[in-house]
Amino acid sequence: MEKNIATLAQLLDAAGTQWRVYDIGRRIAKIDKATFAKIESTQIPYPTPLQQHAMIAIQFWDARASKEPYIWFLKFPLDEQNKLNQASRNHFADMVLEALGTQLTGQDEQAQQLNNNPYVFTPNVNKRAAFNALMKVELNQGASIYYEHAQLYFSGKIAIDSWQTLALQGIADFAMRLHQDNNSEKLLSVLNHLPEEVFNPLSSILEHVCITTTVAESLLKLGQQSLTLESPNTLIYSLRALSNAAATGLVDQLVDEALQSKHAHNTDLQLILAGRCWRSFSQPERLHLYMDHVAQSPVGPELFAGIFADLVAISELRPHVLNLLRIENRSETLARAIGSLFK
Repeated sequence: MEKNIATLAQLLDAAGTQWRVYDIGRRIAKIDKATFAKIESTQIPYPTPLQQHAMIAIQFWDARASKEPYIWFLKFPLDEQNKLNQASRNHFADMVLEALGTQLTGQDEQAQQLNNNPYVFTPNVNKRAAFNALMKVELNQGASIYYEHAQLYFSGKIAIDSWQTLALQGIADFAMRLHQDNNSEKLLSVLNHLPEEVFNPLSSILEHVCITTTVAESLLKLGQQSLTLESPNTLIYSLRALSNAAATGLVDQLVDEALQSKHAHNTDLQLILAGRCWRSFSQPERLHLYMDHVAQSPVGPELFAGIFADLVAISELRPHVLNLLRIENRSETLARAIGSLFK
């Protein structure tokens, strides 16, 4: 890396670009520049690692040009303290400098070369739709051509069973614009009647949205109504959709009821709780109960080891997860599962 360019932030600044950075691993969330600087300098661990990696999106553009912003989806390994592996970051920056110099925009052909490096990755289709919808909101751009049809559907002006006509991008645009065009009210009018084929992708977008308390309350009720159903799907979708609500007490309430339900040992539910509702496990008793259920999973010790590693990597949860190794009032099943971590 060039002597006067030691970080990605410095590279983007040297190129004269405007830029923003987002965590897109567990949830799409903006990372402010001060925090990103601390991550790059390894002053702090990456806040929400996933599979021992930092997964980020960097959006940048030339303020003097009118072209669409460029986006890098990047995946960097983390060390045992969940701090950025700077050698990997430096390697990527060197590849950028070699291909583009500090002229990061306006060189589309050369930029294509960067798609073949080990740090660029492609998020899943739901996350790409959510990110695209969020970017259009943040840049005050119009939604996709599919938005209007999604609005009509969620307004009840299209038959609820005509979901085949919906595009994922339209659902994403609608979810990211709940604060516009009375969309929250439209959603509430049909929420209890949505088919799984719509609620599933909708929940995968809403997990990135800080929904209002009114919407959160309705999702809580829907989740509660599903606790006794044979299929755990509606409960899982409700938890996903609710997980990023500002009203964290409502999230905790549904997590608690899910852990007391007949679905508590369902593997898909357990994975969603760790992957989307991790904030609820900063409460030690709730974490203890959850990990006890995971230890009883018919999947075996691999699931417990994976979830333990996943949660212990999150800074705010780490002391609580490690405390599970020391508590005395744990079940034999949980004790065996913990013991298997050291074999």
